[in-house]
Amino acid sequence: KVHVIGAGTMGGDIAAWCVACGMQASVQDLDEAQIGKALLRAKKLFKKRVRGKTAFDSAVARLIADPEGKHIKHADVIIEAVAERLDVKQKIFAELEDKAKPEAVLATNTSSLKLEEIAAPLKDPGRLVGVHFFNPVAQLPLVEVVRGEATREEEIGKACAFVTTINKLPLIVKSCPGFLVNRVLAPYMMEAVRLYREGQPREKLDQAALKFGMPIGPMELMDMVGLDICNKVGEELSLAPKGEGDGDNPLAGLVRQGKLGKKTGQGFYEWVDGKPKREDMDFSNTELTRVGEELLAPLLAEAARAEAEGVVADADHVDAGVIFGTGFAPFRGGPLHYTKTKDAAGADQAAA
Repeated sequence: KVHVIGAGTMGGDIAAWCVACGMQASVQDLDEAQIGKALLRAKKLFKKRVRGKTAFDSAVARLIADPEGKHIKHADVIIEAVAERLDVKQKIFAELEDKAKPEAVLATNTSSLKLEEIAAPLKDPGRLVGVHFFNPVAQLPLVEVVRGEATREEEIGKACAFVTTINKLPLIVKSCPGFLVNRVLAPYMMEAVRLYREGQPREKLDQAALKFGMPIGPMELMDMVGLDICNKVGEELSLAPKGEGDGDNPLAGLVRQGKLGKKTGQGFYEWVDGKPKREDMDFSNTELTRVGEELLAPLLAEAARAEAEGVVADADHVDAGVIFGTGFAPFRGGPLHYTKTKDAAGADQAAA
C-alpha cells in the first residue's frame, strides 16, 4: 500500500504507476481538483498497461482519492511529491512521523533540496530516504534512491526493494545538489543555451545531439521538461549562462515571457499538435560532429567529477545511471566509458 502526497503530474503519475504494477495507492492533495485530474490521467495509463475489463476496473478501484490523508496509517510506503519548498516538506514529514506505521518507508521525491535539511525537524531523521522519479514516470526506468547523511541502510534497502517491485531500476546516490542525473544533464542543457545565444540554430544543436546518439536534442528536451524547471535547476547549480549587460540569457528571457515550452505551446520551438515546429535546415556531418562534441563536453566532465566525489558507488553506476536516466547514447557505453575509449584511441593515434 502506497500513499502519495501531492497530486500534480509527478505525484499522480507515481501513484498510477504503482497501481499499474499491482499495488494499492492513495493520493492526497489540498486541491481536490488536482486529484481528479490525476485519476483521469491514471485511467489513460491503465488502458495501455492493463489487459481486460476486470483488471482495468480493479486498477481503478485500487487508486484512491484521499484528500485528508486517512490512508497514511495503513501505508507501507509514503512518498511526498509536493512543490520544492523546504518549509512545506519539513511540515509534512514532521506530521507524518507520528501518523505513519513505524516500519513504513518515508520518502521524498525532491529533485533539488538536501535530505538533511528536509529531515531536520524529525525525531528520527534516519527514516527519511529520497526516491527521485523522472518525468514521464511510465517511460523512464531509473529511480534515484537518495541517501542522506543520517539515512539508515535499512531504509535504503526497503526503498530499493520498493523501486524494484514497481519494475524500475534503483540507483543509490549521495544527497548532493542535482544528485547524479540532473547534475550531469544540467551542464549539457546550459551549454546548449550558451551556444544558442552565440548564434547556433536550435535545429543544428538538436541534430548534432541526435548524430552523437542522444534520443532527443537539448532544445527539444528543455521544451518538453519545461523551461521554468530547466532555468531553476541551472540557477540552483550555478550554471545559468551569463548574457550581455544585465546578465540575462535566452532561457531566463523565455521564462519571463511565460514561454515555458511544450506545456504553453511556445518555448525554444513553437509546439503544434504536440510536436515542435522546425525550420528545414541541413548541416554537414563534419559540422554536426564538431558541435555534438562541444555540446557533450560539459556532461562528460561533470560525470567524471561525480565519480570522483563518490556520488554513486563506482564508474559503472555513473555510466548506467546516465544512460537510463538521460538516454545518453547507450552504444557508447556511458559517459565515462566513452571518455576512456576516446582517450585511448587518441593515445594510439599519437603513438602511431
